[in-house]
Amino acid sequence: MQTAIVAPYKNTPEGTEADEILRACVHCGLCTATCPSYQLLGDERDSPRGRIYLIKQALEGQPISRMTQRHLDRCLTCTSCETTCPSGVRYRHLLHIGRRIVDGKVSRPLHQRLQRLVLRKVLPYPKRFSPLLRLARGITTILPDRFKVPSLKGQNGPVMTTRANRRNVLILSGCVQSVATPGTNVALARIFQRIGIGVIHEPRVGCCGAVSYHLTASIEAAALMRHNIDAWWPHVESGIEAIVVSATGCGAMVKDYGYLFRNDPKYAEKAARISSLVRDPVELLAQDEQEKLSVVGNGRRIAFHAPCTLQHRLRLTGRVESILTRLGFVLTPVADAHLCCGSAGTYSLLQPELSQRLRTRKLSHLQQGKPELIATANVGCQLYLAHRAEVPVIHWLELLE
Repeated sequence: MQTAIVAPYKNTPEGTEADEILRACVHCGLCTATCPSYQLLGDERDSPRGRIYLIKQALEGQPISRMTQRHLDRCLTCTSCETTCPSGVRYRHLLHIGRRIVDGKVSRPLHQRLQRLVLRKVLPYPKRFSPLLRLARGITTILPDRFKVPSLKGQNGPVMTTRANRRNVLILSGCVQSVATPGTNVALARIFQRIGIGVIHEPRVGCCGAVSYHLTASIEAAALMRHNIDAWWPHVESGIEAIVVSATGCGAMVKDYGYLFRNDPKYAEKAARISSLVRDPVELLAQDEQEKLSVVGNGRRIAFHAPCTLQHRLRLTGRVESILTRLGFVLTPVADAHLCCGSAGTYSLLQPELSQRLRTRKLSHLQQGKPELIATANVGCQLYLAHRAEVPVIHWLELLE
């Protein structure tokens, strides 16, 4: 792709990065075949290729409108297109640059600005989010559908530090997950205890920064990320084996720290080290470790929903399914398993109509095989699907615990 980046973007770090990403695109359009928003809307501007052109126009000084902003907003950032792309276009990084430029040029309506501000100032902070969640669950009958959060059964309680002699890992508690589905990390800690892995809970660590980052509050996001790096660093120096993240959305974000801070002289090396240590739980549960779990599936029929971040960002497609199958669970077939469920972080709140259409389609495919329950690997997907699912929706780790 030929480009003509204009000032004030040319020769800036963002402009140089965007130019490099744009020039990798060969216009092939394969990305449109796996883009959820394009499949729903059929508008080229709501496809990765179309959005790439819109961002290119913005960088080349062409007029930016509210319509440009709307098409960029409709992207779920599922990165299915990155998995599909034969040229290795780093679409998610280009999208972030494009959104920042457009948001700097186009003022949003007041209600949107307030909504996005509230999301940034509430969701990443458990002490703020917890009372609002309890209130929402108490008045669920009168809330609009997109603000309803289901109550899920599961184990509660804090994750305690339990060091082992040789193998120790850090666990990210998360912000929304620590409040809405605390049983996930409780189950993870107990699983690790059974296979001889010690768990370290660092209480100073907060939100991974994903909410602020995806809402283009980059300075705010970077501050949250630096805080986590500083809190984790003494444990990294002590020789921990990994930073284990049971929410794939958070795992994908922390995995990107090294890239995001690559030009930061103070944090580049530390961020790269942090990213290199990030592991999803499935990566530590090798076949010999599974034998220690003494879990027997007994032929229970399970539908597994693989979050976009597990498939397209962490590139761990099929790993969870393989473990569940070996343990004796029967996985029901799921059509279009590569497509997003519509949760996508704050997307379900900011784009409710599109999001709900995606959820309806996803649940139809998940429930087609008549499973006893649906298992997934990300708190956002779990909560969003559970609100409308006909069967329980749990984190797959709870099956092992």
